[in-house]
This record gives sequence, C-alpha cells and structure tokens, in this order.
Amino acid sequence: MKKSLQALITGTTFVLASCGSPSGGQHNTTDSTATDSTIGPVETKKPNSDYKPAFPGQTRVNGVKTQTPYEGTVLSDKLENPWGITPLPDGRLLITEKKGVLRIATTSGQLSEPITGLPKVNPDGQGGLLGIRVDPDFKTNRMVYWVFSDPRPDGNLTAVAKGKLSADEKTIEGATVIYRATPAFKGTLHYGGRIVFDKDGNLVISTGERSDLQTRPQAQQLNSALGKVLRITKEGKPAAGNPFAGQADARPEIYSYGHRNVQGLAFNPATGDLWETEFGPRGGDELNRIEPGKNYGWPTITYGIEYKGDKVGDGIQQKDGLEQPVYYWDPVLSPSGITFYSGKGIPEWKDNLFICGLSSIHIARLVIENNKVVGEEMLLLSEEQRFRDITEGDNGVLYAVTDNGRLYSIHKK
Repeated sequence: MKKSLQALITGTTFVLASCGSPSGGQHNTTDSTATDSTIGPVETKKPNSDYKPAFPGQTRVNGVKTQTPYEGTVLSDKLENPWGITPLPDGRLLITEKKGVLRIATTSGQLSEPITGLPKVNPDGQGGLLGIRVDPDFKTNRMVYWVFSDPRPDGNLTAVAKGKLSADEKTIEGATVIYRATPAFKGTLHYGGRIVFDKDGNLVISTGERSDLQTRPQAQQLNSALGKVLRITKEGKPAAGNPFAGQADARPEIYSYGHRNVQGLAFNPATGDLWETEFGPRGGDELNRIEPGKNYGWPTITYGIEYKGDKVGDGIQQKDGLEQPVYYWDPVLSPSGITFYSGKGIPEWKDNLFICGLSSIHIARLVIENNKVVGEEMLLLSEEQRFRDITEGDNGVLYAVTDNGRLYSIHKK
C-alpha cells in the first residue's frame, strides 16, 4: 500500500481493478475484455538471463484484465507473520503464524487467542509453523494436520503433525508428529511446507532442498526426502500406489522429485491434476503440473541463475528425462501459496489459478487452458503486500494473508 495509506484501519474496503503493469496503475475493469490479445505481458522488467523458453507461452504470456468489479477488504491487520490459511466447515478460517501460533479468524476479521498444544517449531529463517489443512471429515473427527520446521538434535527438518481441535477451540489435543522429511540439516531455509488432501484422503506434502550447496543435490536423490513432493497417509506412512514403492534405494513416500522449494500446492478441480509453484534462484520461479514419478529437474536444469550471477551447474535449461515447467518467471514472482478458484462469486475467474507473490507484492491470476498458461494478471499490486497464502471459502470469497500481518477478503463488488 502507498505510504500515504499506511494508516489503513481494519475493515476498510477497496474497489479494485486489475493492475496491468508493474507500476501498479489501476485500470477501470470495464475498459477491456478478459481475452484481449493486445494486452502485453504484465512483466516488463529485464530478465536476469538470456535463456530462451522451451516453447511459446512458457513465460511472459499476454495479460488479461478482470471485467467484473471486485473488492479487496482488509479484515484484520493484527496477525503476526501468517503463513498458512485454510477454511473450517463453518466458514471461519484457521491460520498459522510463523512463530508457532495457531488462530481462528472469523470472516469479519475477529481473531481468537492462540490455540495451545502444538509442538515446538524453529521460527528462524524460513522456518516456523507452516501449511495447514483440516481433515475432510473434520465435522466428525475435528482433526487438523500441519507442517512445521522441527528442531532436532542434528539440525532442523520439515515435519508433519496432526491433532484434534478441542471442543472449546482452545487447544490441540494429542498432537503427534506423523512424518519427518529426513535428513535433518543445520540450516533454516527451504522447508517447502505446503499440505493438501488428495481425493483418496491421503496427504500431499512439499519439501525444499534446504538451499545449501551441500544439500542441493539431494533433490535428485530418491533416498532423500529433500526437494520432493511426498504422498503419505493420515498416519504418516507411504500412500498406496506411489510411483517408487518397492524400488530399492528409493523412499516409497516420494511422489515427484527434482524440486527446489515448493510453497504452493493445489489440485485443479476441473481436471483433478496436482499443480505446484516453486522458488527458483535468481529468476526461474516455476509452475509445474505434477505427475507421479517425474523428475522436475532442479538443480540440473533451471531458468534461473545463482544469486551472485553465475550459472547454476552447467547452465542448461533442457535435458531428456527432465520435465519442463508449464510456466516460469524471470524476474521472480517469489510464489508462495496457491489456489484454484471455483467461479462461485466471479464466474470469469472459474478454474483460474491464483498465486501469492512475495517479492513481487501481488497476487498473480493465471488463465490455464489445456494445461497451458494463456493469460496473466496482477491483482492487489497497489497494496504493496508480501502475499503468503490464499484459499477460497464456500461463499466464493478468496481469503489471503500477507507477511505484513493482514487478512484480506477478495470478492465481487
């Protein structure tokens, strides 16, 4: 948000139009059509490298603009580094805060006191209390599942826990760690940390490769849980039907590999496919459609470069047997949480993918057709917030949280 608006009070509502350029200028939503091919790519800054895409439309597709007037409302600005958000069956929102706090928020922005009973987290660096989901049968079992950075004697790691939300909603009962993504490492970066349920009731979890040059190669190693998408049961066991089950020297919980730091996971409701977003280094943030057993390339191939400007490895972007991203960004979007939208509130957004951008300070809306990105829009850019996670309520409203402590609702005017 502009400095002159920093004194924003909770509950203020903005009528928003799509932001068509990184400058953050607002546009009247009635001035354009959603499929206007004359709208240029929303990213206009110079890329970090001269790497070329593998196919047309892999980066910097034409922009789109939302025609439907919509509102963005700050429901609360009292959160402290929120990281994950998920709806409860009654419409309220369960929110994690990075330092290890779990809260419930109403859709009017009222926050509960911290919910007790969670295991200790290491909140340093990129660690903390991370992604969260409630059991599909929450109405009857009140079970909650979450990811966190687990401090261990030999370092930190990405862990998954579960517990029962008490009837008075003040504590998590019987909190139990059901899975640890080993090996541990004495670092505080690249934990991944997202969690979703698949149609069979299994948990899909993302991990990072922990960032360090020492651990980076483990993204390619099937005997390590680092740099992976994992699929486990509610008890933390490898889920039936995983691609590497029974393979020697491979972990049976692995679903896909070759990932850098996956902070976005979502199933496309139209197709049932699993999609993810992951951080590249300097450039090369990726959107991938995940297929079981596939290798997504990091660090062998990437469209990014090292932060100091060097090539990553051999500096190649394509190699047989390694999957190409559906889409990539250079400069980076810094993509965190993602969600597909049902179209209940704003029909033109149906089945579009919404991606939280951190350093890019906006929410990216992607129009996807036949597994290709055909349009991109920047939303809420003028708010100047680091968007961390996003979800949809049953009411057709999108809810997003920001590193700056805000809870937003985004809905039709």
